[in-house]
Amino acid sequence: METVPDRPGQHIVAVDFLHVDTVHIQRLYALVMLEHGSRRTHLLGVTTNPTGQWTAQAARNFLMDSDIDSTKLKFLIRDRAGQFTSSFDAVFADAGLRILTSPPQAPKANAHCERIIGTLRRELLDRMLILNECHLRRTLTRYLQHYNTTRPHRSIGQLSPSQADAGPPTMIDLANHRVHRKTILGGAHQRVPARQLTPRISRSSLDSNF
Repeated sequence: METVPDRPGQHIVAVDFLHVDTVHIQRLYALVMLEHGSRRTHLLGVTTNPTGQWTAQAARNFLMDSDIDSTKLKFLIRDRAGQFTSSFDAVFADAGLRILTSPPQAPKANAHCERIIGTLRRELLDRMLILNECHLRRTLTRYLQHYNTTRPHRSIGQLSPSQADAGPPTMIDLANHRVHRKTILGGAHQRVPARQLTPRISRSSLDSNF
């Protein structure tokens, strides 16, 4: 039986905090996790006070409630922030992951997670005013649903993270099919159903339609 080769970073996840200031000048913190191989991103929690105890409990809740298969993961990358305590590390160590800490003041050592945080700012948080903790949690949850299921990624062949394992959708002739959009987050984004996307369109086919 032919074996499917592993994708780069398939066994790696990374975590980091994203801070957001509300319209009431209150700072909130969101803990996010990125799967390197598929680029699928998870929200572990939102809080005003990210203590070590809160961070460890957020990790426990995530492993219990999410559908992530921790048996396929080997490494977790994090920085040296004080919120990532030994209790936090123990949660993932018990799931079989080895904890890799980045060097001090070296964000490039966790570049993939820094990039998703930049994406969240550019595509979402720079376009919206956040009212409170509940609003931020709901907004991030809705956006990450869009990010994981429909947003194409160049690093995985213009597929969405949910298609990384399943493969590309069935190709269709866009000349004979309409593309329908659905407004999400008040119009900040337009969601296109994955079944109506095609991963590549040749230049000749485009020219023939004009």
